[in-house]
Formats: sequence, structure tokens, C-alpha cells
Amino acid sequence: MSHFSIPSADVMKQLPTQFFATLVQNVNREIAAGHDVINLGQGNPDTPTPPHIVKALQESADNPLYHKYSPFRGYGFLKEAVAQRYQEDYGVTLDPETEVAILFGGKTGLVQLPQILLNPGDVCLVPDPGYPDYWSGVALAKAEMSFLPLKEENRFLPDYEAISEEDRRRAKLMFLNYPNNPTSATAPLSFYEETVEFAQRNGIVVASDFAYGAIGFDGERPVSFLQAEGAKDVGIEFYTLSKTYNMAGWRVGFALGNAEIISMINLLQDHIYVSLFGGIQAAAATALTSSQDCVGELVARYESRRNAFYDALEHIGWKAKRPQGSFFSWLPVPPGYTSASFADLLLREAKVAVAPGVGFGSGGEGYVRAGLLSSEARLSEAAERIGKLNLFR
Repeated sequence: MSHFSIPSADVMKQLPTQFFATLVQNVNREIAAGHDVINLGQGNPDTPTPPHIVKALQESADNPLYHKYSPFRGYGFLKEAVAQRYQEDYGVTLDPETEVAILFGGKTGLVQLPQILLNPGDVCLVPDPGYPDYWSGVALAKAEMSFLPLKEENRFLPDYEAISEEDRRRAKLMFLNYPNNPTSATAPLSFYEETVEFAQRNGIVVASDFAYGAIGFDGERPVSFLQAEGAKDVGIEFYTLSKTYNMAGWRVGFALGNAEIISMINLLQDHIYVSLFGGIQAAAATALTSSQDCVGELVARYESRRNAFYDALEHIGWKAKRPQGSFFSWLPVPPGYTSASFADLLLREAKVAVAPGVGFGSGGEGYVRAGLLSSEARLSEAAERIGKLNLFR
């Protein structure tokens, strides 16, 4: 019988390697060998969704209305709920009908947007280091990336003056992400005001990834890009319930802001989806409109973990700046190691998994990312295990 070959489309060959898949395989191999691995390498919230949100889903799942197809663009009550949350938290006014699109998690929007706005050969400005899924949508659009270096001496904010004239001319889209994954940096309002001015001058759409928008420390609430005057003229913000309410598996996200872009996102999604299950939309609206005490408790938990972890890191001599937001730590690698070789060493010798910085772009070389996604005791134990390797004395 002859072998029937099925070649893939060229675009499939251009997709970047899924970096985290390899990380998971390495960790699972150690666990399978019987080792107790403290896994700080991923970004998956480790505590459950608050009970009142789960209860709202259980009750709404009984509603026969939600057993039918949802409206293509989602229920109005969910769009109104996220608009209300933005008004209360950031003082930002959004029209629920024209300035809100419901997404299957934030990642969906991040990957869709380049396909909506970019033609082959167009340039997208992408943070380096940055979340690898920005690269995926650009690859699917057959567009090109130009990297925005995020450097410690510039508080991990891009330097717009350093962007070449050619890149400014060719770029149609730019991704930003604060609180930042992986560096944990936050951005002030003045930076977003500068961003709006830069985008208007150069005709570049801004996509602000605000996935960690609820998680700020030391009494500081992270700033939304949409708080900057003129932000809605030049771009949109992606918001997700994954981190704010520990709803990562529920896949609820939003694109918010510029009405033209929101309309394009809705149009593309009309051809792909029939919106989220109505019961999940009802539970998501409950999360957004009921008491936000659970969010305050979550942020306090991450801050307490941060403090315990960094106290333990200081004890072993590993010096790093404490995160201002997100649930990540961005830690410098000791001399003599690359980010990958150091991450391999920690997994092999200390049974602690971290993500090598180079997985987030060449600008991440020299750092590893650790998640504050274990108990204080486990985070302190991870630091103790690493301390026994005597790398920081």
C-alpha cells in the first residue's frame, strides 16, 4: 500500500517552537524518576477559583437559555460588567457595545490581532524579553518582528528614541505588557502618555497586554494603558480573568478600547466562534460585579509570598530587585552560566524548576523567571535548596 503524504501549509512551518512544552517535559521526567520538584517555571495560578464564582457557574449551567448557541458577540451583560469594572478600578469609560469584544482567553486576542492588522512584510514591534505568544500571531500573519529591548537600566521599559527610522516607518502594530511577564516591571502613566504620542506620530497601533493588571504590590495599583489621554484613538487593551480571579481554565478575556479594532476582532471571531458558553459568561459577570475582596486577598497572598521568597534569596546571597507587580520574579543568573545552563543545573541538582530567560527572547539572556505560585514554605525551601549549591557566596 503506497504511503499517502500530507504536507502542511507553509505557515505551519513558520510557527515558533512552543517553549513551555519542553520545560514541562523536563519537569515531568524528574517527577517520573521519583524526585520532589518545586516547579516555579510556569505561570499557572495554584489556588482555586473563588467559591462564589464557581457557584454562579453551577447555577447558570442549569439555565436552558445557555444550552443554546450564545449570541455571536457574547451577552451584553458581560460586556457591561467589564466596562463597570474598568470604570470603578481605573476611571476609564468604555461603551460596552462598541469598545468591548469578548475573547476565548487573552491569548486568543493576542494571536488574532496581528492577523487582523498586518499584511505579509509589515512589521510588529515586540518586547524582548516578552511573552512568546506575541510571536505566534505575527508568524501566522506572515509579518515580521522587530524587537524592543527591555533593559534593567531603563526599568524594563522600551526606549522609543532607539527605534530605527525604518522600523518606525514600517511598523503597524506594537505589543506592550505591564505588569510585565517575564520581568515583573510596572509602567507609570507618564510612559503610556509617551506611548500614545509615539503611536500617533508614527501611525502604529498599540496593543496593551494587561493580563496581570490586578496584581500590584506595596499599595500600588498597576496603571491601565487606557488611562492615558488619547489611548483609545491609537489602540486597545487585553484583559483576562485568568490571573485576577484564578480563572485560567475558564478562558475568559476581553479586548477593550478602539472601536474600529474591536469591530475587526468581532468580525474575525464571527467566522471562527459562536462566543463562550453562556453559563461561563454569567459566572464571569458575577466575578466582575460582585465584591472584589477575593482579588485583594489574592494580591496580599502573592505579596506575602514575594516577601518570604526574597527574604530567603537574600539569606543565600542571591540579590535581585523585588517585583512591583505580576506573580513573577526575574532573577539574574550567576557568572559562568547561561540562562538555560543555570535552569538545567537548578532542575538537576536542586530539583527546582525555573524558566530560562532566553525562552522569552534574546534580551532575556542572563536571567531566569520564577513564579510565586507555591506556598511560602515551598518558595523558601526552593531558595534553601539553591543555596546549598553555593553559587552566590
